[in-house]
Amino acid sequence: MSTSPGPEKRSTHRETGERRRSRERALELCYEAESKGVTPLELLSDLPVQPESYAARIVTGVSRHQREIDALVSAHASGWALDRMPGVDRALLRVGVYELAYEPDVPVAVVIDEAVELAKDYSTEDSGRFVNGVLASVAAEKRGEGRDAT
Repeated sequence: MSTSPGPEKRSTHRETGERRRSRERALELCYEAESKGVTPLELLSDLPVQPESYAARIVTGVSRHQREIDALVSAHASGWALDRMPGVDRALLRVGVYELAYEPDVPVAVVIDEAVELAKDYSTEDSGRFVNGVLASVAAEKRGEGRDAT
């Protein structure tokens, strides 16, 4: 069980599906790993109970491809240095960029919509728009779509 306080959820008004819960768990784990100064993969391997398989797949992918993912986030987050972003936004963008770049079967609109909803639940008032813009730009580069996905 995670001991880090992690991001606090703002609302619980939506029913969630399995993938949504997996994305939410992946966000929590990526955030916790960074706050503890370990890689997401190290954190995952130390958990007494493993998360859902899709959450584990996302966290593993983010850890293995973090350098490339961070480069994409930095390139598409105009005017924002990666280390100056809120930690929740950074973790959420890593999860979203991982899915856009390495999970081609997940539709672009689903990745962006889910990330925007998580940003609204866990981060600042402006985070939804910010996350939408960055992920739409990454989607346009990686998949040739996404600017008008949401």
